[in-house]
Amino acid sequence: MLKKVYEILLNRFGPQGWWPVYSKNKKYEICIGAILTQNTAWNNVEKALSNLRKDNLLEPKEILRISEKKLKRLIKPAGFFNQKAKRIKRFTKFFLDNPDPTREELLAIKGIGPETADSILLYAFNKPEFVIDAYTKRIFSRFGLIKTQKYSKIKLLFEKRIKKDVKIYKEYHALIVKLAKEYCRKKPICERCPLKNICKKTESSH
Repeated sequence: MLKKVYEILLNRFGPQGWWPVYSKNKKYEICIGAILTQNTAWNNVEKALSNLRKDNLLEPKEILRISEKKLKRLIKPAGFFNQKAKRIKRFTKFFLDNPDPTREELLAIKGIGPETADSILLYAFNKPEFVIDAYTKRIFSRFGLIKTQKYSKIKLLFEKRIKKDVKIYKEYHALIVKLAKEYCRKKPICERCPLKNICKKTESSH
């Protein structure tokens, strides 16, 4: 069923080409974006990244050079800027010392949880780690495919049933986000959803 969902979404929306990056240091920008996107919408992250880009600060050594106060001001649009500035500084030191991080090493950094770690590994380091976010939980709970909200269990479910392939993992995650924003919202638009014929929520609403 998970494979079928992927095929339907890919057919409907086409390739999403995630993660969007604009600076020369793509790997680092993805990592910073993954931290900034914690508890906020992506358009807020884009504003913060744009501020950093304008000041040529999407480079690890530049981030370490500036004061925490200045960093807070620049990333303010992404919210929780006090915590996130500390996390970015902490992560940046780690990034410079660890060119090929493991999941365990990332999770050991204060402020880096499973979703952030998996986003960094999948999109920045091209490692096959499936990212589970709030959208994934929402869609597949409604779908009747998951009965838990526990990150590790949902991740295992996807990784057991979907071929371990970086390109597929990136595409699937991006397609889930697309579906959640357009149709499977907090108040869902079931009648036009590409998954309406195979979703339990749609069946139960008739």
